[in-house]
Amino acid sequence: MSPYDLLIAPFAEFDFMKRALVGSFALAMGAAPVGVFLMLRRMSLTGDAMAHAILPGAAVGYLVAGLSLPAMTLGGLIAGVTVAVLAGLVARFTALKEDASLAAFYLLSLAVGVMLVSLRGSNVDLLHVLFGTVLALDDATLILLASIASLTLVAMAAIYRPLVLECMDPSFLRSVSSAGTPVHFIFLGLVVLNLVGGFHALGTLLAVGLMMLPAASARLWTQDISVILLISAAMGVVSGYAGLLVSYHLGLPTGPSVISAAGAIYVLSLIFGAEGGFARRFIPIRHLEA
Repeated sequence: MSPYDLLIAPFAEFDFMKRALVGSFALAMGAAPVGVFLMLRRMSLTGDAMAHAILPGAAVGYLVAGLSLPAMTLGGLIAGVTVAVLAGLVARFTALKEDASLAAFYLLSLAVGVMLVSLRGSNVDLLHVLFGTVLALDDATLILLASIASLTLVAMAAIYRPLVLECMDPSFLRSVSSAGTPVHFIFLGLVVLNLVGGFHALGTLLAVGLMMLPAASARLWTQDISVILLISAAMGVVSGYAGLLVSYHLGLPTGPSVISAAGAIYVLSLIFGAEGGFARRFIPIRHLEA
Protein backbone atom coordinates (compact mmCIF):
# COMPACT_ATOMS: atom_id res chain seq x y z
CA MET A 1 0.00 0.00 0.00
CA SER A 2 1.42 3.37 -1.05
CA PRO A 3 1.68 6.32 1.35
CA TYR A 4 -1.09 8.05 -0.64
CA ASP A 5 -3.47 5.11 -0.21
CA LEU A 6 -2.59 4.87 3.47
CA LEU A 7 -2.69 8.52 4.52
CA ILE A 8 -4.64 10.59 1.97
CA ALA A 9 -6.91 8.43 -0.19
CA PRO A 10 -9.64 7.86 2.47
CA PHE A 11 -10.19 11.62 2.75
CA ALA A 12 -9.81 12.31 -0.96
CA GLU A 13 -12.26 9.61 -2.08
CA PHE A 14 -15.03 9.66 0.54
CA ASP A 15 -17.06 12.69 1.54
CA PHE A 16 -18.03 11.20 4.91
CA MET A 17 -14.33 10.94 5.81
CA LYS A 18 -13.77 14.58 4.83
CA ARG A 19 -16.67 15.67 7.02
CA ALA A 20 -15.43 13.57 9.92
CA LEU A 21 -11.95 15.09 9.56
CA VAL A 22 -13.28 18.66 9.51
CA GLY A 23 -15.52 17.94 12.49
CA SER A 24 -12.65 16.39 14.46
CA PHE A 25 -10.40 19.38 13.70
CA ALA A 26 -13.09 21.82 14.84
CA LEU A 27 -13.60 19.88 18.07
CA ALA A 28 -9.88 19.79 18.76
CA MET A 29 -9.38 23.51 18.15
CA GLY A 30 -12.13 24.48 20.60
CA ALA A 31 -12.13 21.73 23.21
CA ALA A 32 -8.40 21.16 23.78
CA PRO A 33 -7.64 24.73 24.98
CA VAL A 34 -10.66 24.54 27.29
CA GLY A 35 -9.26 21.28 28.64
CA VAL A 36 -5.95 23.00 29.42
CA PHE A 37 -7.66 25.44 31.78
CA LEU A 38 -9.76 22.67 33.33
CA MET A 39 -6.51 20.86 34.08
CA LEU A 40 -4.78 23.96 35.46
CA ARG A 41 -7.79 24.68 37.68
CA ARG A 42 -7.75 21.06 38.93
CA MET A 43 -11.19 20.52 37.44
CA SER A 44 -10.35 17.67 35.04
CA LEU A 45 -12.99 15.34 36.46
CA THR A 46 -15.49 18.19 36.35
CA GLY A 47 -15.32 17.99 32.56
CA ASP A 48 -16.22 14.31 32.65
CA ALA A 49 -19.10 14.96 35.03
CA MET A 50 -20.41 17.80 32.85
CA ALA A 51 -20.20 15.62 29.75
CA HIS A 52 -22.71 13.24 31.30
CA ALA A 53 -24.79 16.08 32.72
CA ILE A 54 -25.90 17.09 29.21
CA LEU A 55 -27.39 13.65 28.54
CA PRO A 56 -30.86 14.16 30.08
CA GLY A 57 -31.38 17.41 28.18
CA ALA A 58 -30.26 15.85 24.92
CA ALA A 59 -32.52 12.88 25.65
CA VAL A 60 -35.53 15.17 26.21
CA GLY A 61 -34.74 16.89 22.90
CA TYR A 62 -34.63 13.46 21.28
CA LEU A 63 -37.99 12.46 22.78
CA VAL A 64 -39.58 15.68 21.53
CA ALA A 65 -38.07 15.94 18.05
CA GLY A 66 -36.12 12.75 17.35
CA LEU A 67 -32.49 13.05 16.22
CA SER A 68 -32.92 16.79 15.70
CA LEU A 69 -29.75 18.88 15.92
CA PRO A 70 -31.39 22.06 17.33
CA ALA A 71 -33.55 20.18 19.87
CA MET A 72 -30.75 18.00 21.21
CA THR A 73 -28.28 20.90 21.28
CA LEU A 74 -30.65 23.18 23.16
CA GLY A 75 -31.60 20.40 25.57
CA GLY A 76 -27.97 19.56 26.25
CA LEU A 77 -27.07 23.21 26.88
CA ILE A 78 -29.94 23.69 29.31
CA ALA A 79 -29.14 20.47 31.18
CA GLY A 80 -25.41 21.23 31.38
CA VAL A 81 -25.89 24.76 32.69
CA THR A 82 -28.56 23.57 35.14
CA VAL A 83 -26.31 20.88 36.61
CA ALA A 84 -23.39 23.31 36.90
CA VAL A 85 -25.55 25.82 38.78
CA LEU A 86 -27.14 23.18 41.02
CA ALA A 87 -23.76 21.66 41.88
CA GLY A 88 -22.48 25.10 42.84
CA LEU A 89 -25.53 25.79 45.02
CA VAL A 90 -25.23 22.42 46.76
CA ALA A 91 -21.56 23.06 47.48
CA ARG A 92 -22.33 26.56 48.76
CA PHE A 93 -25.29 25.79 51.03
CA THR A 94 -24.61 22.23 52.24
CA ALA A 95 -21.73 20.28 53.76
CA LEU A 96 -20.92 18.63 50.42
CA LYS A 97 -17.95 19.80 48.38
CA GLU A 98 -18.40 20.64 44.69
CA ASP A 99 -16.69 17.43 43.51
CA ALA A 100 -19.10 15.29 45.57
CA SER A 101 -22.18 17.15 44.33
CA LEU A 102 -20.96 16.91 40.72
CA ALA A 103 -20.39 13.17 41.12
CA ALA A 104 -23.95 12.75 42.41
CA PHE A 105 -25.45 14.79 39.57
CA TYR A 106 -23.25 12.98 37.04
CA LEU A 107 -24.51 9.53 38.09
CA LEU A 108 -28.11 10.72 38.24
CA SER A 109 -27.88 12.42 34.84
CA LEU A 110 -26.38 9.38 33.16
CA ALA A 111 -29.06 7.05 34.54
CA VAL A 112 -31.96 9.39 33.73
CA GLY A 113 -30.63 10.13 30.24
CA VAL A 114 -30.25 6.47 29.31
CA MET A 115 -33.76 5.70 30.57
CA LEU A 116 -35.26 8.60 28.61
CA VAL A 117 -33.62 7.52 25.35
CA SER A 118 -34.71 3.93 25.97
CA LEU A 119 -38.35 5.01 26.33
CA ARG A 120 -38.61 5.82 22.65
CA GLY A 121 -35.45 4.82 20.86
CA SER A 122 -33.76 1.59 19.88
CA ASN A 123 -30.38 0.26 20.90
CA VAL A 124 -28.95 2.00 17.82
CA ASP A 125 -30.27 5.36 19.02
CA LEU A 126 -28.82 4.72 22.47
CA LEU A 127 -25.41 3.93 20.96
CA HIS A 128 -25.69 7.12 18.88
CA VAL A 129 -26.26 9.19 22.01
CA LEU A 130 -23.57 7.49 24.09
CA PHE A 131 -20.83 7.10 21.48
CA GLY A 132 -21.71 9.60 18.75
CA THR A 133 -21.63 9.25 14.96
CA VAL A 134 -18.56 11.12 13.78
CA LEU A 135 -18.81 9.50 10.32
CA ALA A 136 -22.38 10.80 9.85
CA LEU A 137 -21.82 14.52 10.42
CA ASP A 138 -23.98 16.68 8.14
CA ASP A 139 -23.54 20.31 7.07
CA ALA A 140 -25.60 21.67 9.97
CA THR A 141 -23.53 19.78 12.55
CA LEU A 142 -20.25 20.90 10.95
CA ILE A 143 -21.43 24.51 11.05
CA LEU A 144 -22.36 24.05 14.72
CA LEU A 145 -18.93 22.58 15.57
CA ALA A 146 -17.09 25.30 13.66
CA SER A 147 -19.20 28.01 15.32
CA ILE A 148 -18.52 26.59 18.80
CA ALA A 149 -14.78 26.43 18.10
CA SER A 150 -14.73 30.01 16.77
CA LEU A 151 -16.77 31.37 19.68
CA THR A 152 -14.56 29.50 22.16
CA LEU A 153 -11.33 30.89 20.74
CA VAL A 154 -12.68 34.46 20.62
CA ALA A 155 -14.07 34.25 24.17
CA MET A 156 -10.89 32.73 25.58
CA ALA A 157 -8.80 35.44 23.93
CA ALA A 158 -11.04 38.05 25.58
CA ILE A 159 -10.78 36.55 29.09
CA TYR A 160 -7.28 35.08 28.77
CA ARG A 161 -5.47 37.22 31.36
CA PRO A 162 -8.02 36.94 34.21
CA LEU A 163 -8.46 33.25 33.39
CA VAL A 164 -4.72 32.62 33.76
CA LEU A 165 -4.63 34.67 36.96
CA GLU A 166 -7.54 32.70 38.40
CA CYS A 167 -5.67 29.47 37.68
CA MET A 168 -2.40 30.66 39.21
CA ASP A 169 -3.51 32.89 42.09
CA PRO A 170 -7.29 33.34 42.51
CA SER A 171 -6.88 35.29 45.77
CA PHE A 172 -4.71 37.87 44.01
CA LEU A 173 -7.28 38.21 41.22
CA ARG A 174 -10.03 38.82 43.78
CA SER A 175 -7.91 41.49 45.46
CA VAL A 176 -7.25 43.49 42.30
CA SER A 177 -10.37 42.85 40.20
CA SER A 178 -13.99 41.81 40.36
CA ALA A 179 -13.68 39.84 37.11
CA GLY A 180 -13.17 36.49 38.82
CA THR A 181 -16.81 35.45 39.13
CA PRO A 182 -17.90 36.50 35.61
CA VAL A 183 -14.82 34.83 34.11
CA HIS A 184 -15.58 31.63 36.04
CA PHE A 185 -19.13 31.44 34.69
CA ILE A 186 -18.05 32.34 31.15
CA PHE A 187 -15.50 29.56 31.32
CA LEU A 188 -18.06 27.03 32.58
CA GLY A 189 -20.32 28.10 29.72
CA LEU A 190 -17.51 27.36 27.25
CA VAL A 191 -17.00 23.95 28.85
CA VAL A 192 -20.69 23.08 28.43
CA LEU A 193 -20.75 24.46 24.89
CA ASN A 194 -17.79 22.35 23.77
CA LEU A 195 -19.16 19.25 25.46
CA VAL A 196 -22.45 19.72 23.61
CA GLY A 197 -20.50 20.00 20.36
CA GLY A 198 -18.47 16.93 21.23
CA PHE A 199 -21.67 15.08 22.10
CA HIS A 200 -22.87 15.25 18.48
CA ALA A 201 -19.65 13.71 17.16
CA LEU A 202 -18.35 11.48 19.95
CA GLY A 203 -21.34 10.97 22.26
CA THR A 204 -21.58 11.73 25.94
CA LEU A 205 -19.16 8.99 27.01
CA LEU A 206 -16.29 10.16 24.80
CA ALA A 207 -16.93 13.90 24.33
CA VAL A 208 -14.52 14.83 27.09
CA GLY A 209 -11.70 12.77 25.51
CA LEU A 210 -10.56 15.42 23.02
CA MET A 211 -10.84 17.98 25.80
CA MET A 212 -8.64 16.40 28.48
CA LEU A 213 -6.20 13.95 26.85
CA PRO A 214 -4.46 16.50 24.56
CA ALA A 215 -4.33 18.98 27.46
CA ALA A 216 -2.68 16.45 29.79
CA SER A 217 -0.26 15.39 27.04
CA ALA A 218 0.76 18.96 26.24
CA ARG A 219 1.49 19.72 29.89
CA LEU A 220 4.15 17.00 29.86
CA TRP A 221 6.14 18.90 27.24
CA THR A 222 6.26 22.47 28.56
CA GLN A 223 5.30 24.76 31.45
CA ASP A 224 4.46 27.78 29.27
CA ILE A 225 0.67 28.14 29.22
CA SER A 226 0.51 29.73 25.77
CA VAL A 227 2.64 26.91 24.34
CA ILE A 228 0.55 24.29 26.15
CA LEU A 229 -2.56 25.72 24.47
CA LEU A 230 -0.97 25.46 21.01
CA ILE A 231 0.43 21.98 21.57
CA SER A 232 -2.85 20.67 22.97
CA ALA A 233 -4.79 21.88 19.93
CA ALA A 234 -2.17 20.36 17.60
CA MET A 235 -2.31 17.05 19.46
CA GLY A 236 -6.10 17.08 19.23
CA VAL A 237 -5.89 17.60 15.48
CA VAL A 238 -3.36 14.76 15.09
CA SER A 239 -5.54 12.49 17.25
CA GLY A 240 -8.55 13.12 15.03
CA TYR A 241 -6.59 12.45 11.85
CA ALA A 242 -4.85 9.32 13.17
CA GLY A 243 -8.00 7.93 14.75
CA LEU A 244 -9.99 8.28 11.55
CA LEU A 245 -7.26 6.50 9.56
CA VAL A 246 -7.06 3.64 12.06
CA SER A 247 -10.83 3.30 12.04
CA TYR A 248 -10.97 3.27 8.24
CA HIS A 249 -8.16 0.79 7.60
CA LEU A 250 -8.88 -1.61 10.48
CA GLY A 251 -12.68 -1.34 10.54
CA LEU A 252 -12.80 -0.20 14.16
CA PRO A 253 -15.40 2.11 15.77
CA THR A 254 -14.49 5.67 14.85
CA GLY A 255 -15.11 7.60 18.07
CA PRO A 256 -13.15 5.16 20.26
CA SER A 257 -10.37 5.11 17.66
CA VAL A 258 -10.01 8.90 17.84
CA ILE A 259 -9.87 8.87 21.64
CA SER A 260 -7.48 5.89 21.58
CA ALA A 261 -5.17 7.87 19.31
CA ALA A 262 -5.26 10.73 21.83
CA GLY A 263 -4.54 8.17 24.55
CA ALA A 264 -1.53 6.84 22.61
CA ILE A 265 -0.13 10.37 22.37
CA TYR A 266 -0.67 10.73 26.12
CA VAL A 267 1.26 7.52 26.84
CA LEU A 268 4.14 8.66 24.60
CA SER A 269 4.13 12.00 26.40
CA LEU A 270 4.24 10.21 29.76
CA ILE A 271 7.35 8.38 28.63
CA PHE A 272 9.23 11.01 26.63
CA GLY A 273 7.75 14.33 27.80
CA ALA A 274 10.34 17.02 28.51
CA GLU A 275 8.50 18.14 31.68
CA GLY A 276 8.11 15.16 33.99
CA GLY A 277 8.15 12.28 31.52
CA PHE A 278 9.46 8.95 32.82
CA ALA A 279 12.48 8.94 30.53
CA ARG A 280 13.43 12.46 31.58
CA ARG A 281 13.01 11.60 35.24
CA PHE A 282 14.90 8.29 35.35
CA ILE A 283 17.57 8.75 32.68
CA PRO A 284 20.41 10.99 33.93
CA ILE A 285 20.75 14.16 31.88
CA ARG A 286 24.03 15.99 31.83
CA HIS A 287 23.98 19.66 32.72
CA LEU A 288 26.87 22.11 32.79
CA GLU A 289 30.21 20.41 33.14
CA ALA A 290 33.60 21.90 33.88
